[in-house]
Amino acid sequence: MPHNDEPPVSLRIFGKQSRYLREQRGMTRRELSALVPYSESLIAMVERGERPPKPGYVDAIDAALGANGLLRVLIPDVAEKHHPAWAEEYVKLQAEALALHAYSTHFLHGLLQTEEYARAVFRSVRPSMEDDEIERSVQARLATQILLTRKPSCRMTFVLEEPALLRKMGGQAVWEGELRNLVKLSELHNLQLQVMPLARETHAGLDGPMTLLETPEHQTIGYVEGQQGSYFLTEPDDISAMSHRYGTIRSQALDAEASRALIQRLLAGEA
Repeated sequence: MPHNDEPPVSLRIFGKQSRYLREQRGMTRRELSALVPYSESLIAMVERGERPPKPGYVDAIDAALGANGLLRVLIPDVAEKHHPAWAEEYVKLQAEALALHAYSTHFLHGLLQTEEYARAVFRSVRPSMEDDEIERSVQARLATQILLTRKPSCRMTFVLEEPALLRKMGGQAVWEGELRNLVKLSELHNLQLQVMPLARETHAGLDGPMTLLETPEHQTIGYVEGQQGSYFLTEPDDISAMSHRYGTIRSQALDAEASRALIQRLLAGEA
């Protein structure tokens, strides 16, 4: 599996093409932004291939630059998708997974998020996302949660860092709603939820969050997210090390019953 930390080729080509047309007309980004309903910073990100352009953006830029449809014909290749380009392959693999095992550190895994919590997560992203982009991302994330009740069932385990539970993303009401959701999800027969307590004196998860997926072909794939992208691991030695690490993390975490009790105490204000 390739490392997808660079913008897709189609976005880079579109960005270079639109920048070339702008510069040929002796126009700065600021001057172009005055002609279209889009900011100078957004134009810069699109020209660098860092942000997929919406069809409306393409239409406006094409007209402002007098491109006569040269940019519009690229819409099918560059139009914004529900997920970032580097996450598309993961979303597909997750939907088909026989088993999923995830360790989360800073915030809760997307499969465990309520709509309000997911919205708070996307609103925290920097550089900031546009409101309509946030809403599309929230709905796309919620759509992946069909995996929770899919038939045949996907076997799932989650280990959550205690600080991720304590962080009140979106405020008190959103946080409480998320905790209630976790209690409900912990009752699913195919899902086991564990909490890694702050009181642990040894910790096998210091390298950060990770996910292990079992494909329909019974191949285990590792998935790791970073600041600017993500990558897959498929080499047997890497998967062996990740599986051993995840098993140790689970053994160090609270068991499922104690984890549920901790979440319930947080809800009651007793922890």
